[in-house]
Amino acid sequence: MSTAGLDTNVLIRYLVGDDPKQSRIAAKEIEDAADSGEKLVIQPVVLCELVWVLESAYDVPREEVASALEGILRTAQFEVLQKELIWAALGDYREGPGDFADYLIGYGAQAAGADQTLTFDQQLKNHRAFRLLQ
Repeated sequence: MSTAGLDTNVLIRYLVGDDPKQSRIAAKEIEDAADSGEKLVIQPVVLCELVWVLESAYDVPREEVASALEGILRTAQFEVLQKELIWAALGDYREGPGDFADYLIGYGAQAAGADQTLTFDQQLKNHRAFRLLQ
């Protein structure tokens, strides 16, 4: 069984379908992987980019972005790296004011042994993984 990594633009084409040719190619690759049992590796930075592109370029509402992330996490052929951190960041992204990437940064630092992540981001001032600098 082989494994391939997925880039953000492949996931975007698969989810949004804005480029018919590339969307067909992306869907075929992902569906073929599912049929053959191939794992498709998704790195955390790909999910951060995905969120940013969906929100900024396509104006997808936060809840729909969160649902898309959850779908990716639950898809059997997707091997999402650092899945536990992604789930934690997704939960906070759904409930809190911060960006998905910020929550992932905070949880990643904690996983590496940091007590908190230092930030100037006011949206994270009450989050346990961050310490607001003033």
